[in-house]
Amino acid sequence: MSGLKHGRRGQIPAFIVLDVLRQANRLAAEGADILHLEVGQPSTGAPAKVIAAAERALRSGPLGYTDALGLPALREQIAGHYQRRYGISVDPAQVAVTTGASGAFLLAFLAAFDPGDRVALAAPGYPAYRHILRALDIEAVEIETTHEDHFQPTPALIDSVKGGLDGLILASPSNPAGTMVSDTELAALAAHCRNRGIRLVSDEIYHGLSYGAPASTALAHAPEAIVVNSFSKYFAMTGWRLGWLILPPDLVRSVECLAGNFVISPPSLSQHAAVEAFDCEDELQANIRRYAANRALLLDQLPAAGFERFAPADGAFYLYADVSNRTSDSLDFCRRMLQEIGVATAPGIDFDNARGHHFVRFSFAGATADMEEAARRLRGWGG
Repeated sequence: MSGLKHGRRGQIPAFIVLDVLRQANRLAAEGADILHLEVGQPSTGAPAKVIAAAERALRSGPLGYTDALGLPALREQIAGHYQRRYGISVDPAQVAVTTGASGAFLLAFLAAFDPGDRVALAAPGYPAYRHILRALDIEAVEIETTHEDHFQPTPALIDSVKGGLDGLILASPSNPAGTMVSDTELAALAAHCRNRGIRLVSDEIYHGLSYGAPASTALAHAPEAIVVNSFSKYFAMTGWRLGWLILPPDLVRSVECLAGNFVISPPSLSQHAAVEAFDCEDELQANIRRYAANRALLLDQLPAAGFERFAPADGAFYLYADVSNRTSDSLDFCRRMLQEIGVATAPGIDFDNARGHHFVRFSFAGATADMEEAARRLRGWGG
C-alpha cells in the first residue's frame, strides 16, 4: 500500500495543545491527578436554560437537518445580540451558523480567498489559522508582534510586510496572549485594511471575556469585514460545536453553498439549545467573576514559582508567560511539568514557531480550586 498517493493538504502540523490534552487524559486514566491549564475550556457546563432547551428538543420528535446557514430563530437571536451588546444592526440574513468557530474559519477562508493569496496574522497567534490556510494553499504571513505592541498587529507592522496582502486575521481578545486592541486602534486597523484592499477577518470568540474595557466589534468600523464568533467560550458550550459568522452580503451565498456541501447543516440539537443562550446572563456573568478571580490568583502567585513576565491579559482566559529564565525548549518544559507535577499547560511553540520556545500559555478557565493547587505545585517544582 506504500505506493498509494498521500494528499499534500493533510500534511499540516498538529495542534500541539490537543496533543498535550491527549497525554493529560491518558495520565488521568492511569490514575494521575491532572490539572488542566492547557485547553481553553470552561469548567462549567452550558447554562441551565440551554440544557433544558436541549432536553425539550430531544423529546419533541426527530431532529432533522436545518437550513445550511442555521435555524432562522437562532440567526435572529444572534443578530439581536449585536444590537443589544454593541448597538449595531445586523441583518439575520448575514448570519451563518457554523460547526464551531473552526468550521467558520474554514468557510470564511474558502469564500474570501483563493489559492496563492496572502493572509497576515499575528505571531504569537492561534495555530489553526495558519494550519487551515496552509491546507487551503493560502499563504499565512506571520507578523512578529512584541510585548510593546501588546502582541497585536498595527498599521505600521502591516506595512512592513514585503509583498501585497489579501487578508488580515485579527483576534481581540487574542489567543494565546489575552491582549486586546482599543476601539480607536480597531478603527485605524479597519481603515488601513480597507484603503489597501485587505479583507479583515475578525476573530471575536473571546468577546464578553474582558477584565476592563469591553471588546469592540469590527462591525462598528468595517461592515465589509468577516466576523467569527462561537458559543464555546463566553457561553461555555465548548463540546456543542457551534459557532457563527457575520458576513458581508457578497459572501453569504458562497458560504451557504460551501456549508451545504460540506456539512449540510450545523448540529441541529446544539442549534435548538443555543436559541436560549442569550437569556442566561446571570450564569454567564458568574463565570466571568470566576475567571477574574482565577486571573488575579495566578498573577499574584505565579511569580513566586518563577513566572514573572506576562503579556497584558486584558481578556480571554489565558496568561502567556515568558519562561526564558527557565527554559529554551517550551515543549520539553511543558512535557516535564505534566509528567512531574501533573499540571498540563500549552507550549508557546504552538503559537509562535520562531520565538515560542521561550513561552508557555496557562488557561485559567477552570475551577478556582484547580488554579490554587496548580500554583502550589508550581511553587514547589524546580522545573
